[in-house]
Amino acid sequence: MPSYTFTNKRTNLYIFLSAVFLTNALIAEIIGVKIFSVEALLGTKPAQIHLLGDFVLDFNLTAGAVIWPFVFITSDIINEYFGKAGVRRISFLTAGFVGYSFLIIYAVTTLPPAQFWLDVNAKDTVGNAININNAFQMIFRQGLGIIIGSLTAFLIGQILDVYVFHSLRKITGSQKIWLRATGSTLVSQLVDSFVVLGIAFYIFGNWSLSQVLAVGIINYIYKATSAVVLTPLLYVAHYFIDRYLGKEHAEELANESAMSSFM
Repeated sequence: MPSYTFTNKRTNLYIFLSAVFLTNALIAEIIGVKIFSVEALLGTKPAQIHLLGDFVLDFNLTAGAVIWPFVFITSDIINEYFGKAGVRRISFLTAGFVGYSFLIIYAVTTLPPAQFWLDVNAKDTVGNAININNAFQMIFRQGLGIIIGSLTAFLIGQILDVYVFHSLRKITGSQKIWLRATGSTLVSQLVDSFVVLGIAFYIFGNWSLSQVLAVGIINYIYKATSAVVLTPLLYVAHYFIDRYLGKEHAEELANESAMSSFM
């Protein structure tokens, strides 16, 4: 029987990891409306990549892409110690809270603005006239297609990530954390990258299939690169979890999650 202290620590660990997962996912969804240039950030020339015909693409990504890799990493850590059930529980909860957040945000954007708020924000810092209420709506409202596409891709990606993660664990056992974590992310995000664009901009929008494929390839290149580059963070997380739970208890928890996932 696990000790009372270990049971508390295990519960606290799951709550902490779930909070990190949910918070990062929610922030990524909200800030995703901004598109930024990777080339401009790095001070390099636009990539001008020619893909699938006449499409010329640069490395332009949503701001949410900056933080999504940390969602992947947290998901893999939860997967390692709490198995399929732990990941699915927090994934569905997160999707529900994201949907709820968008409903509240939409309702707030419909509220009539106070005149003094419009007046004090009538100009930007250099004196150009702005409509603050219109800007507020444009920033915080996202199209229905984007929301549906994002949530659908998120859930499919998480379910696929869990399946691939534990399939690789059957092969690697408790060794090669990098292989099952990075491998599951590479597979799940390959699907995620195209599902979100296909639903948001092909089904609900006016993009052609070629454009969806071209932009999806660029997004996946970024996600795949991030998954590989951030792999050392998994070992850092495992180190601190081992110290927090105790190495013996941490291994016991990981083995329990593995056994429950194989059943």
